[in-house]
Amino acid sequence: MQLESLKMFCDVVETGSFSRAAQLNHVTQSAVSQQIRALENRYEQKLLSRSARQVTPTPAGERLFRGCKEILARFAEVEQEIREQATEVQGATTVSTIYSVGLHELNAVQKQLLKTHPKVNMRLNYRRNDQVYDDVILGAAEIGIVAYPQPRAGVDILPFRDDKLAVVCAPNHPFATKAKVSVTALSGVPFIAFDREAPTRKALDRLFREKNIDINPVMEMDNVETIKRAVEMGLGVAILPLATAHAEIKAGTLVAKPFAEGPVSRPIGLLIRKGKYLDRASAAVLEAFKQAALIPHDD
Repeated sequence: MQLESLKMFCDVVETGSFSRAAQLNHVTQSAVSQQIRALENRYEQKLLSRSARQVTPTPAGERLFRGCKEILARFAEVEQEIREQATEVQGATTVSTIYSVGLHELNAVQKQLLKTHPKVNMRLNYRRNDQVYDDVILGAAEIGIVAYPQPRAGVDILPFRDDKLAVVCAPNHPFATKAKVSVTALSGVPFIAFDREAPTRKALDRLFREKNIDINPVMEMDNVETIKRAVEMGLGVAILPLATAHAEIKAGTLVAKPFAEGPVSRPIGLLIRKGKYLDRASAAVLEAFKQAALIPHDD
């Protein structure tokens, strides 16, 4: 018994016609009849009821039809998988990320992807934290990137890496001459803060409360780029992921100082919709993230 015979049988059941099944399989009606007769001989019972108007399956034929459809569908999947393995991975994958995971942070991922899968395109959407979760859950993005990831229904969280945080100020600010800055030194200093709903802001507020520090937020913003511009203008200092300020530090428009109390960092996580099948392009992007996480920061 061959798959072609099973397909012809299914086509007869679905179309209710030997002639139509013959057309679909590019054979003669006699050839279809011979295949059906061979199946009936194999199982020693009638599989089809023939009438003047239509062909319908018998109870045994109905059971064989359901089983054959499963077999044919699975075989088609296997064939597709084999064909994909024989071709180069290509396609586009949408990644939704919070603003404060900047292009510098994702540069290592992009380099890894170009090296391993040059025909895979990673499209970035910069979004607010809650919007990243929504994008992944609703299927608008295959992968999400958030800070301080929190469990949420319908989402799997994969650890990515920790972002080192630093006190960032303008070159003419008094902090610029210090080797390190204590968290307590921020008390009363004009401070450029993240938006109150941002997870990084919430984490920093907890830190300030633990240290009994009174922070003076003169501006609150949801975009790390605008925070950096405000700090460059001398409107205040900020606590930012060090990776997001590398370009400005190199250009001399910003100065970053570590905390005197020791390193402070924030966890970055990857979001994948629970139970979602990732196509080969998305799987390649996810693997690039995993490999990039193994590359040390150039802090």
